[in-house]
Amino acid sequence: MVADTRLSTKLWAAANWFLIGFFLLNLLGMIATVVTSSFATRWLGTWLPAGWTTRWYSAAWAEFQLGDVLSVTFQIVFLVVLFSGLLGVPAAYALARRDFPGKKLVMLLFLLPLLVPPITFGIPLATVLYRLNLAGSMSGVVLANLVPTVPFVILVMIPFIEQIDTKIEAAARVFGANTFKLFIHVLLPLLMPGILAALLLVLVRTIAMFELTFLTAGPTSQTLVVALYYAVFAAGVRAVQSIDAMAVVYMVTTLIWLVIALRFVNPTQIVARAKR
Repeated sequence: MVADTRLSTKLWAAANWFLIGFFLLNLLGMIATVVTSSFATRWLGTWLPAGWTTRWYSAAWAEFQLGDVLSVTFQIVFLVVLFSGLLGVPAAYALARRDFPGKKLVMLLFLLPLLVPPITFGIPLATVLYRLNLAGSMSGVVLANLVPTVPFVILVMIPFIEQIDTKIEAAARVFGANTFKLFIHVLLPLLMPGILAALLLVLVRTIAMFELTFLTAGPTSQTLVVALYYAVFAAGVRAVQSIDAMAVVYMVTTLIWLVIALRFVNPTQIVARAKR
């Protein structure tokens, strides 16, 4: 393979690397500013704070009731992940294995919540949930988040299911396996990498989901990202450092789950499986 040594190609590559570097530099700068502020005793008009302290974290924990917020966040995330798997995996199997009239239309309907901005369908969805007296509770938040996460599980799982040879399932049935045993002893071990991939990505997605949670959450059903929004824009005077400390808690929580997800999931493998 001969490398392209033309000047225009080199300039284009240099421009791309410059833009990527500029983006990463700004991103790291914003994160560093928030983290530094969360440990600063006072930071006005200088390159570095006048002093360092960790008291803003304890202040944020008490003022914003982060213990309760984190507990609610993890409960909502667990329920969304659980029901997304229970609903999404069987639906993905049916769509991967069965052909029926209107299948493409059904697939399009499943993908719509992933293609359009959440705020587009979030407002009418919240209206329906309020009429059913579900909004403002944990149940309403879970139901709202299931709208995009179930299609996401279906989208991720279909390539994993399609790569399993149907002869394996036929052989299991020949040896007397019913549908339940076929799923537990044959399909589940083969699909476990895909299920882990889908559910871990759903977990990270749900923690970061703001629009649907904001529209349907009540005072006792706010996730961490919604509580952070209220902390920033609520009336009253609050120390910037305590809000930044809360933002750092949110970033660290999301980062931990993202690292765990990437430990078990390689996004390039999902793409490669989808192309088979």
